[in-house]
Amino acid sequence: MISLSIADGIAEVVLNAPEKLNSLDEHALAELGKAYDDAAAAASRGEVRALLLRGEGRAFCAGRDISGVSPDSDDAQAYLGGLVEPLLQKMAGFPAPTFAAAHGACLGVGLGLLLATDVVYVGEKAKFGSPFAKLGATLDSGGHWYFTERLGMHRTLDLIYTAELMSGAEAVAQGMFSRAMPDEELLPATREIVSRVATGATEAFKASKELVAHIRDQRLGLWSSMAEENAEQARLCKTDDYAEGFRAFQEKRTPVFKGQSFLGSRTGGTQA
Repeated sequence: MISLSIADGIAEVVLNAPEKLNSLDEHALAELGKAYDDAAAAASRGEVRALLLRGEGRAFCAGRDISGVSPDSDDAQAYLGGLVEPLLQKMAGFPAPTFAAAHGACLGVGLGLLLATDVVYVGEKAKFGSPFAKLGATLDSGGHWYFTERLGMHRTLDLIYTAELMSGAEAVAQGMFSRAMPDEELLPATREIVSRVATGATEAFKASKELVAHIRDQRLGLWSSMAEENAEQARLCKTDDYAEGFRAFQEKRTPVFKGQSFLGSRTGGTQA
């Protein structure tokens, strides 16, 4: 149910089980992990410089597939802690910019997939929240942290207690994701943006991705963050794309970035 295609520097990962709203069981999680592994291997060869995650059908991902789960024997810890969390960490660490186009239901594990993605564009009619009150369960996949971080304690518990859902437009207005778009424009608009990013300075993007993660996870202050920025800028000075960017500016032309790392790559280094 998970497909991966690679073309023009872009890896497109598709959740493709529309008949069950792309809900994920253990097998689907393993497939998704393999798709990211394969895309990361292609990125290490310079073949992938951006990744797009999307879902087929009426929803991005409605969460865990519980259609065959028995409450008597369910091991939620094995599913969430043993499978979901490592997958989300793998996704968050992908070695290139990642994007998601999210529409319809984006719940539970589906929300977690978005939290592990760099940039999330949503359909205006997408649905977010915590429907688990109706199951006797609770929000998972990082939802408590993210909702509290973005919405505050009161709104988070309001959503959890009532099981009411927010629209994509409302979620973006409250600072949860990057942009909301009319649902019919979401995928083509996202693909166009991803195509532009895939021709950019990949190594510089990776530096910013890591710095933003440090600011979030380590709660860096202004001066600590600035010190990391300075170190990254000094490192980027030694990249092909940095040199190309400066040359293009001085020559008043559009830069042509190769997504390569260090100047030494011309004599045997690696590509981003």
